[in-house]
Amino acid sequence: MMSLMVHLKSVANLRGKGDRIAKVTFRGLSFYSHVAANCEEVAHFNETFRWPIASSLDGGEMLEVQVYNYSKVFTNRLVGTFCMVLQKVAEEGQLELTDTLLDDNNTSINTSVTIEIRYQSMDGTVGMWRNGELLDVPDDRDGVFSFETESLLSGQSHGSGASAGRSLQGSIATFRKAARGVSSVMKLGKIKSSKDDPRKGDEPAVLDMVDLDRRAMRLAGMLEPDAISLASVTAVTTNISNKRSKPDIKMEPSSGRPVDYQINVTIVEARQLIGLNMDPVVCVEIGEEKKYTSMKESTNCPYYNEYFVFDFHVPPDVMFDKIIKLSVIHSKNLLRSGTLVGTFKMDVGTVYSQPEHQFYHKWAILSDPDDITAGCKGYLKCDIAVVGKGDNIKTPHKANETDEDDIEGNLLLPEGFPAERQWARFYVKIHRAEGLPKMNTNIMANVKKALIGENRDLVDPYVQVHFSGQRGKTSVQKSSYEPIWNEQVIFTELFPPLCKRMKVQIRDSDKVNDVAIGTHFIDLRKISNDGDKGFLPTLGPAWVNMYGSTRQYTLMDEHQDLNDGLGEGVSFRARLLLSIAVEILDTTSPEIISSTDVQVESVSNISESATGKMEEFFLFGAFLEATMIDRKIGDKSTTFEITIGNYGNQIDGTSKPSLSKKKKKDGESEEEENELIQNSSDEEAEEEGDLVSVSSTPLMRPVITDRNYFHLPYFEKKPCVYIRSWWQDQRRRFYNSNIMDKIADKLEEGLNDVQEIIKTEKAFPERRLRGVLEELSIGCSRFVNLANKDINQAGRTKLDRERLKSCMREMDNMGQQAKQMRTQVKKNIVKEKLKLVQNFLQRLRFLADEPQHSIPDVFVWMMSNNKRIAYARIPSKDILYSVMDEETGKDCGKVKAVFLKLPGKKGFGQAGWTVQAKLELYLWLGLNKHKKEFLSGLPNGFEEVKVAKAGPSLHSTPPVSLVYDMKQVFQLRAHMYQARSLFAADNSGLSDPFARVFFSTHSQVTEILSETLCPTWDQLLVFDNVELFGEASELRDDPPIIVVEIYDQDTVGKAEFIGRTFAKPTIKMCDEHYGPPRFPPQLEYYQIYRGNCTAGELLAAFELLQIPFDGEEIRRALIAVHNFAVPQIKIGQGGTADLPPLEGPTDSERGPIVPVPLGIRPVLSRYRIEVLFWGLRDLKRINLAQVDRPRVDIECAGRGVQSALIQNYKKNPNFSTLVKWFEVDLPENELLHPPLNIRVVDCRAFGRNTLVGSHAVTCLRRFIYCAPDKSSNNWGSAAKLMNGYMVLTNGGTQPRFSPSVSSRTFSHSTGDIIVNLEPEPAVRKMDTFVKLDAIEEESDKEKKKKKKKKKGVEEEEEPDESLLDWWSKYFASIETLKETLRAQEEAQAEAEEREDLEIAIEAADIKSDDLVRKGSRTKDKFKKSSKDKRKGHALDGAEIRTTKAKVDELLVYNKELETEYGNFEDWLHTFNLYRGKAGDDDEHAQDDDRIVGRFKGSLCMYKLPLSEEITRDAGFDPNMGMFQSIPHNDPINVLVRVYVVRATDLHPADINGKADPYIVIKLGKTEVKDKENYISKQLNPVFGKSFDIEATFPMKSMLTVSVYDWDLVGTDDLIGETKIDLENRFYSKYRATCGISSSYSVHGYNVWRDPLKPSQILAKLCKEGKIDPPQYGPGGKVKVAKRIFIGPTVMEDENGLKKQTEEHLALTVLNHWEEVPRVGCRLVPEHVETRPLLNPDKPGIEQGRIEMWVDMFPMDMPAPGPAIDISPRKPKSFELRVIIWNTDDVILEDDAFLTGEKMSDIYVRGWLKGQQEDRQDTDVHYHSLTGEGNFNWRFVFPFDYLMAEEKIVISKKESMFSWDETEYKIPPRLTLQVWDADHFSADDFLGAIELDLNRFPRGAKTSKQCSIDMIRNEQALPAISIFKQKRVKGWWPFVARDENDEMELTGKVEAELHLVTAEEAEKSPVGLGRNEPDPLEKPNRPDTTFLWFLSPLKAIRYLVCNRYKWLIIKIVSALLLLVMLGLFLYSMPGYLVKKLLGA
Repeated sequence: MMSLMVHLKSVANLRGKGDRIAKVTFRGLSFYSHVAANCEEVAHFNETFRWPIASSLDGGEMLEVQVYNYSKVFTNRLVGTFCMVLQKVAEEGQLELTDTLLDDNNTSINTSVTIEIRYQSMDGTVGMWRNGELLDVPDDRDGVFSFETESLLSGQSHGSGASAGRSLQGSIATFRKAARGVSSVMKLGKIKSSKDDPRKGDEPAVLDMVDLDRRAMRLAGMLEPDAISLASVTAVTTNISNKRSKPDIKMEPSSGRPVDYQINVTIVEARQLIGLNMDPVVCVEIGEEKKYTSMKESTNCPYYNEYFVFDFHVPPDVMFDKIIKLSVIHSKNLLRSGTLVGTFKMDVGTVYSQPEHQFYHKWAILSDPDDITAGCKGYLKCDIAVVGKGDNIKTPHKANETDEDDIEGNLLLPEGFPAERQWARFYVKIHRAEGLPKMNTNIMANVKKALIGENRDLVDPYVQVHFSGQRGKTSVQKSSYEPIWNEQVIFTELFPPLCKRMKVQIRDSDKVNDVAIGTHFIDLRKISNDGDKGFLPTLGPAWVNMYGSTRQYTLMDEHQDLNDGLGEGVSFRARLLLSIAVEILDTTSPEIISSTDVQVESVSNISESATGKMEEFFLFGAFLEATMIDRKIGDKSTTFEITIGNYGNQIDGTSKPSLSKKKKKDGESEEEENELIQNSSDEEAEEEGDLVSVSSTPLMRPVITDRNYFHLPYFEKKPCVYIRSWWQDQRRRFYNSNIMDKIADKLEEGLNDVQEIIKTEKAFPERRLRGVLEELSIGCSRFVNLANKDINQAGRTKLDRERLKSCMREMDNMGQQAKQMRTQVKKNIVKEKLKLVQNFLQRLRFLADEPQHSIPDVFVWMMSNNKRIAYARIPSKDILYSVMDEETGKDCGKVKAVFLKLPGKKGFGQAGWTVQAKLELYLWLGLNKHKKEFLSGLPNGFEEVKVAKAGPSLHSTPPVSLVYDMKQVFQLRAHMYQARSLFAADNSGLSDPFARVFFSTHSQVTEILSETLCPTWDQLLVFDNVELFGEASELRDDPPIIVVEIYDQDTVGKAEFIGRTFAKPTIKMCDEHYGPPRFPPQLEYYQIYRGNCTAGELLAAFELLQIPFDGEEIRRALIAVHNFAVPQIKIGQGGTADLPPLEGPTDSERGPIVPVPLGIRPVLSRYRIEVLFWGLRDLKRINLAQVDRPRVDIECAGRGVQSALIQNYKKNPNFSTLVKWFEVDLPENELLHPPLNIRVVDCRAFGRNTLVGSHAVTCLRRFIYCAPDKSSNNWGSAAKLMNGYMVLTNGGTQPRFSPSVSSRTFSHSTGDIIVNLEPEPAVRKMDTFVKLDAIEEESDKEKKKKKKKKKGVEEEEEPDESLLDWWSKYFASIETLKETLRAQEEAQAEAEEREDLEIAIEAADIKSDDLVRKGSRTKDKFKKSSKDKRKGHALDGAEIRTTKAKVDELLVYNKELETEYGNFEDWLHTFNLYRGKAGDDDEHAQDDDRIVGRFKGSLCMYKLPLSEEITRDAGFDPNMGMFQSIPHNDPINVLVRVYVVRATDLHPADINGKADPYIVIKLGKTEVKDKENYISKQLNPVFGKSFDIEATFPMKSMLTVSVYDWDLVGTDDLIGETKIDLENRFYSKYRATCGISSSYSVHGYNVWRDPLKPSQILAKLCKEGKIDPPQYGPGGKVKVAKRIFIGPTVMEDENGLKKQTEEHLALTVLNHWEEVPRVGCRLVPEHVETRPLLNPDKPGIEQGRIEMWVDMFPMDMPAPGPAIDISPRKPKSFELRVIIWNTDDVILEDDAFLTGEKMSDIYVRGWLKGQQEDRQDTDVHYHSLTGEGNFNWRFVFPFDYLMAEEKIVISKKESMFSWDETEYKIPPRLTLQVWDADHFSADDFLGAIELDLNRFPRGAKTSKQCSIDMIRNEQALPAISIFKQKRVKGWWPFVARDENDEMELTGKVEAELHLVTAEEAEKSPVGLGRNEPDPLEKPNRPDTTFLWFLSPLKAIRYLVCNRYKWLIIKIVSALLLLVMLGLFLYSMPGYLVKKLLGA
């Protein structure tokens, strides 16, 4: 083994004081020294670095030493560099020197470095250092794990000698193996070259912590030598070294296959719809399907509560792109389509990505697509859920929705979206396309050419863009392979959009139908960022590549789906240059276009360089091996073709000219262009020496490998291909992706390791996780450093810059978080942290996906007969070369195992799993200028063979083939031990499996084992003389992979494929010792895959041993290869004796089959397995005959036991002998335990046995028995099985997974318990009584009915006992359930907040006092939330008491009861028996169809001998073994009482979208149909029924509760059913026969249901558990098993008399039975369980849920009382009397006829919601000129009302054709409207008010005080309920919306509401209007209201008086004045004369 060693001693004459670090580089591989801390002048490093080298040292090679000043925070600063040429070292082998360093400007500086170099050549002559002389190797052969980062050992000398191979070169993550020294190379060779080492000078090389960890581990003594390493496939395929890359395991494309989806939409109601007096209908549209709700008349807030279901069967991609569109339409009917009010759109994917895949009770904001300036058009409340197969939607519990709807807080938007979304324009610019395929046949073209004489391109492309349910398209460019559009498609959509993907499709325009050429999806989340520093969606201008079907044009393209974007494209189709921009609109600006229709405009051209500089790229590929070629094509000559874009495509790559233009310089002419096509321009001839691309391998006939596969005989001659192509240079995008991908791969590998460690229960998973996080943070910081380069490269788009910024922020952030998390990882929280780190992984993968492509992907096609057969697609970024190692693609310059698959739909299902061919392929893609690197990664030992062409520059041409002159010969040993959980391939439900092992061109088969899913082959397959080409040392690190395929042998026809797995062999070279720690290899588990699904595990080990040659063989070899260099064949010491011997066949009966040798097979111990045989259930017919005499055979590892025969299965299906046992040798390592097979056979006449069904128990660990710990007093330590299943020593115990306590809420009246152990002093008990007073009171509280009135607090009065019924209890419980759930969510949020705070604290080092403050705040918050959580405990009772009425509660489980109690398998397990073939992916749920019955029993296994203690116990029955004190299995009669409460969300069964459900109950042969009580047209029916059935266990034990849909004609359809196994419940220790209620009472709604009283039950439990009976003491104490419980002792009977009782005490114990030591377990409380309804026709999709419970009473006990009455509450009849007294300030609509003045003819209309047809109007108050109206008019509305649910119940026929009435439940809302009556036209609507009768604002005292604020601030004002107040009078405002959508006051009404019950109404009836009885007086209206033509005088009087009164007065007074003046003037002269004359 050649190597170069450098001993770095010291660096002297340094300046200043500081930390120093050195970096030594040789052949591009760098090592870092440790950090020399705080050194002044001299830094002593004393460290040795070793490079194992494959080719001998060349005299011209360089060694470089760089010295840095180390800084923790900033980047390290270079002090100086020392370079030397290694010529002297190569000659002499050793050198010691001291020399000065050079600084950046290459000038010498004072600082000097001292180093010693040794070189060890092949023959070991030079520089002999004894291994380990300088390397400080601790002698620890027991194996040290390097658990922390994989980057630790790089550069530290922790490895010894040559055997380490490359161990020092990388870091060794050997934690996977126990018992392996560091010096050994891992079996999986998890050795990373330190190229992958991300620490480049910003981290110290040594972490002290780690050394401590490692020491601790060494002390921990490691694991036992047999420790299994579970090499999950991830590990098998981890990146082994630098020559090979990871193969892909999963073969089948997952997308593109149709799946079942169901979308459930409930339209609850709408609010605030804009428009006057509308009749709204809601239309739900998904894709093409539309469904409508019913119409609600004249209301702006219609209530629908209608449920719609849409079923789809489409591929996921298609489903998630469908748009859900909700639109509200106004006055739609048969004739008119109605006017659109507003719509809301979102894609299905957005809903599916929500938690639980649903939005529940959220408000959608409606907007008008034709008027984007308008704003919100109203709100629509709905639930939307998307259910895929196997999703179960957890519906939040439907109870009365009392909480006031907060619209703003519950908008139908994903988390983090702004409530106010703005309108935005999305501009999609389509510039041009190129490389389009032909889309027409040549015949047509030739005809055209003949006629017109021109040769045209055969495609007429245009581009179509789909976004958010709209589509826009560009113009069609006729006949062009290179169309130029320069157009933009503009969408107007709300931003952020609720549609994740935009679909861009190039289509070919055709007269008949247009077809897609290629499709590209743009994910908006990838081209935008919604963070604070985010950016709007932007893209390009960039080329996007489109892939699809092959380019040959056929009329019927079988892969057309691929062009539509379904499934993985199999060929390059075209590339399109596009860009996207988004502009947020300012909707207030006047010039905006208000419609959202798609527009298309033209845009200017963009420059050539906008997308980047054109560069020449070079792609090289070498085919090292082609094996596993499918036999169908094996007999024809085969060739492989590699293409990139259209380059290299010889058959169907059209449009060659286009590609040459890219190379054309401006001056070149067209002719040169043609030359270029032939690739022979002069300029190139000089450069490249006539480099013509060679894109396919020579034709070759395959050779047969075995009966299934062929291979191509490449042997030492490997064909190569190379292609030159020109693309825009956008490598930076790929580089950044590659860096992130590598970080992600490393992270994923680390996470798999951690999971593996947890799964195999190895030590210290937290250390590995810390290491993983450390690596992640280093990787992230490395990314930030690297990605920051060449920012101003040509062609960088805005997205490139923004993405880089956001990626760097994100990565930086992730690195920080990883660092913090690393410090928080503790042993107990590894799993939680693991989940968080998984999120990192998803984020990384998301970031790494680059949305802007540049170079298209590479396709490898296998061609036969000039037809394309199979392909592989390799992303170009994976093989892209970069000078920086991190940026290089993960498969660049590496050998990759590539599996070819069939294209398109052919690749689905069976065909897709068989490998078409397996290639060992080497690929390299890079710039032409980097071309010299392209062979660097190939396995060494080859010579190049070039094209024989004379040419001076021949050295630069790539080879057409490589000839390997180094050949190694190996022997492969495959130790095939066993497989388990295989896929069932035969009809019997079993398989006849055999395994076929492929390695290189060899294959071998194991024997066939018949009828098993868990074959133990125990067989060694030996492959002799396997020839591998290349250098021995490289092969050792990098062996090719082994493929193992497992088949099922069929008697007729071809063997059927079961699954496949990959493995890497452990390699031994001939000079290595065959012995520990690497040999013999250990067995490992390999996951077997079938398509994308797992199909079992294989336990095997593989070793590859080099065979030494003897002289004779060498001579032969020389003769064979005399035509070229003598191969370097390593001569071993003496012949094959060196191989470890093969043991001969030890089993004589197995013939020539060699078993797995002893060192490899596991160590065995003797175990005894006891089997409890209980019975068989539900066996189906086999071959049409019924099973009559079944027997069960148990087999494990070749041993087994048979049950007793059941003589008559029909009469009694239980076994007569209960327990049998057998002994068997099993591996000590539990992980290696073989499966245990259970088979049921039917014994028929004449000794025939027929297999009925089988079951394999794959994991026996849960049945392993551990002896109880006698010393411990705690119940948890009782004897138990490994996973917590209990074995019954002394009467049963408690499962470890004690069902979550959080789900148990005790009712408030439960006594709080004090459990004291006796020895404690009594004082403690005394304190507790303080609490108890409260409790006692509380338990009597309903009876005493105390009313505590606190000052100022109005307390709701306690409910009257007589009013309470079972439903009160139920609804109270649901409230509690909701509260609990809320509290849990809060607590969770709280915990997260706390964690964030901690992280923040760590990050920022907050000052301590600050911290205390913050901490205390969080604590307070936390206290609060924990209080909420504990609601229901008596202590908090006080807090709740004021608000909540006190009702006893039960427990409502929102799931099945059995999930809460581990399926009631506490001692009796149910094993499903399978028969028939297993289904594949698409029919995953078929496993249920394969079930042919169930075996009930149990297992218990333990190592022998067992300690005696157990058998010495009193009453130990040796016949029962470990299964002591289980009940006997004789038939027993039971009364089964089934209570069905209600069903929710049923799947509609009728055309009208409803169903008419009724209940059917089946138990054995008994069937109860409740058909006559069907509930009409309901999807949420309340049944409220109980059914009694008598049954006999075990004959009838499976209860089926089904809901059927009643049909008038035809048979009734099953909606869904649920099955309950009553037997397990009946016998369970949890006592599931009758739930234990929280308090004991003998009368009333909470009456005790069980025939046994609590005290009797308690006594019985004590007796069964063999503990002392309970002792009742004074003062309300009871003692059970040394625990004391305290509770109330007084109860009341029906007459209210008190009497002493022990029942409360006993009940307290029962409610806390889990606290009783050793025997305690949680007893099933009084409950209601919610079970999903399933329909066999729609497997896996929930069809609704049913709430119910089951009580069981044995018939030999006293009979139980009558069933509780849970019949639905009958609604109570009420009558609402509304008197409209007056109106005021009503707006005036009309103009008067004569006078033109404003007036209104007012009347008021009113109705109760849901009863529009019963609406009532007052008379008309004509000619109101002031808006005042007087009515004194009475409306009377009778209605039925459910108090508990606060809903009005209406029964009415839906239409005239309906058979019967449908019941609706509607919130009680009174609508009052004010109208203006018109004689000839329609009346005008003026305003309305809607009052919710449960909570509406109190009316104003006077008209003046009444304002619009009463409606605007409704929430703030005190609300009243008419049901409490009974009578209310006041003024309320009428409102309407004006043009600007603002609410305005349009009037006021004075009304009186009076609510009376039906009985009261009968006693005091009233008349409608002003009629008798109790008439209202006539209103006193002004006379004008009478029509003017009836009383003209009155009208005139009115006109004169009212209107012109002042005018007339003024005129009259003026006239008077004038008259006076006139008279004055007239009489003045006479008077004056008189006066003057004195007459």
